[in-house]
Amino acid sequence: MYVLTVNQRDSREVGDLVPELIKSLRHLPAAIPFQRSVGDEAIGAVADASTAIDAALIALRSRRWHVGIGVGELRLPLPAEIKDAEGYGLVYARRAVNRAQKTGERVPLAVSGPDADVAAEAEAVLRLLGQIVATRTDAEWKVLDLMTPGARGQQKFIAEELGITSQAVSKAVVRSHWVEEWACRPAAARLLDLVYGPRSMPAAALPY
Repeated sequence: MYVLTVNQRDSREVGDLVPELIKSLRHLPAAIPFQRSVGDEAIGAVADASTAIDAALIALRSRRWHVGIGVGELRLPLPAEIKDAEGYGLVYARRAVNRAQKTGERVPLAVSGPDADVAAEAEAVLRLLGQIVATRTDAEWKVLDLMTPGARGQQKFIAEELGITSQAVSKAVVRSHWVEEWACRPAAARLLDLVYGPRSMPAAALPY
């Protein structure tokens, strides 16, 4: 299980954005839907690494969130409310978001789980992806929000939809490193999955 704890960086300046964040994550398949935990923080749990990456990058896009990804199990059966959930995934997610809050000017994302070395590698790759996503312009996002990964021949359609040239669409895709992002996502997901380490862990290795 992948637990994401996401808290707001600047709520005093811009107000409470948790409802907006939850709405932006609502389309993702979640084992426990993203919901407010306390204050300006939301927590959700997803069952696969690719979805965890989707959620993390959606949050990083706005540059207003600290993102902690905890890799670990939750006690079954899973509850509908995150406040009723128990398990190591929540512990690791809390550790991760606490570190994400201390990243300064770097991308505010951290990963924590049973295999600390692999977690650090996954974190490094995800921060690079986060840097790509967070530095895109609004004009680039207008193009990218209409793109479908792996689809061919879509740039002409997007150009017509936005009333711009196909060349402008192509330049936006290149400048935004959209192709590179989607090429790296599977590697990031593979690393995140490996953070579990051996599926059977000795009691001494658990975070409690």
